[in-house]
Amino acid sequence: MDQPDGQYPVISDRVNVNGVVTPVSLFGDGRLWWPEGGQRALIVEKDVLGFVTDGPKIIIKTIVEKEDCCSGKKGKLVRKDVVFQPLSEESQRLWCQKLRESIDSLGRPKRLFIFINPFGGKRIAAKIFVNHVKPLLEAAEIQFTVEETKSQLHAKEVARTLDLSKYDGIVCVSGDGILVEVVNGLLEREDWDTAIKMPLGVVPAGTGNGMAKSLLDSVGYPCAAANAILAIIRGHKRSLDVATIKQGETRFFSVLMLAWGLIADIDIESEKFRWMGSARMDVYALNRIFHLRQYTGSVYFVPAPGFEGYGEPTTYPGNSTSIDYPDPGKVEPAKLQKHCYQGPDVNLEDLNWRVINGPLVSVWLHNVPWGSENTMAAPDAKDFDLALTAFRIQFSDGCIDLVIMVSCPKLKLLSMMTELENGGHVKSPYVRYLKVKAFVLEPGTRFGDQGREGIIDCDGEVLARGKGTYKAEKKGLMAYDKLQLTIDQGLATLFTPK
Repeated sequence: MDQPDGQYPVISDRVNVNGVVTPVSLFGDGRLWWPEGGQRALIVEKDVLGFVTDGPKIIIKTIVEKEDCCSGKKGKLVRKDVVFQPLSEESQRLWCQKLRESIDSLGRPKRLFIFINPFGGKRIAAKIFVNHVKPLLEAAEIQFTVEETKSQLHAKEVARTLDLSKYDGIVCVSGDGILVEVVNGLLEREDWDTAIKMPLGVVPAGTGNGMAKSLLDSVGYPCAAANAILAIIRGHKRSLDVATIKQGETRFFSVLMLAWGLIADIDIESEKFRWMGSARMDVYALNRIFHLRQYTGSVYFVPAPGFEGYGEPTTYPGNSTSIDYPDPGKVEPAKLQKHCYQGPDVNLEDLNWRVINGPLVSVWLHNVPWGSENTMAAPDAKDFDLALTAFRIQFSDGCIDLVIMVSCPKLKLLSMMTELENGGHVKSPYVRYLKVKAFVLEPGTRFGDQGREGIIDCDGEVLARGKGTYKAEKKGLMAYDKLQLTIDQGLATLFTPK
């Protein structure tokens, strides 16, 4: 990096840098530049985590992104300390003052509340925290409080009562489930409207890691813990749509996905083969394809602009009024309490509804592109940015991507499923892929077997289990009945790579 042209440094002095005395300048845009020896420049925002003093020395803790020379991919991180030694005590004092002012001007978080899920994925979240997260937080001088989740809904209960004034963000070292619990907990608070603006961060340490993958992949970074926590440290933020799924007096707040049919069946029923590890999903997918189920039922939706050609015109189908939820048991759905978030204020009856009727193989809604680290469920979850004249990933466009698989030959379906890793499945003539602004699912029975129904899966949680399904006696958050989904644009806030 060359010396910035036309800029005056906020501080400039001769300094001993890694044993070489050279002029060093810190510019107002955060560039730290010197002309001699090795790496000759740092960008405070991008490269500097923090600094400490050691006698007359200033040790600047840096992390530099290196491009992989073989693959050409970016995102490989290298930690390195750069040692500055000003030539006087007064110079050292001024350098520390100006470096601190430069870092503080970036708006980075100073205090974080961190959830660690020791049970998710391969049960290595605690190890990931110790080896990858904690060292970078300490180098960045960020204080943190750690809470290990002890059971399902623990994170939700903590988020519901946490004193948010003590923190600048909440971080989930886990898969996607803890993030979803936190969102639901924040929206059940009396101060939900301010609580939900608390920035949320995700460090991949679970099975799916769809949110972390979507965030990091959007800028070309690998889905790795170090890249994720670095994005949180840098403090950049973006808005996130939140979907309210409502049935009668019960609701669930979703930030990732909802599935019914083939995808939900594979996700939930493959749990019986957990002993197989990650291979369980692939093996059970083959089983479900060759013993393919189709479902009766209907999908109602309000198309986003440009997608009005899908389905047939209809009227608002209404929401279920069923309140017979057989066993709230281990899960605790939110009721329509006055102090809780009520969902987006929209008159659904006045919207232009359309419908696609069954039989259907699968219905899949996605808020972000990736459902897991190797499943690009909604590759077009992006919008055209006029300022950048390029497509970018959208997390707050007020729409959700709807992927419907209709009846097709089994070999075609098998080929389609092999394309999930790169998003090629949406190009199939047996797939309807569109964006919607509101949605109602009216689930039905298995085609040709009215005694059996299906499973509705949302963000990895079973919303509903119908008759004759896997572990049907355990039920779910809601009844196997009509439910509606509405979207609140940009309601939540995420830490994100720049």
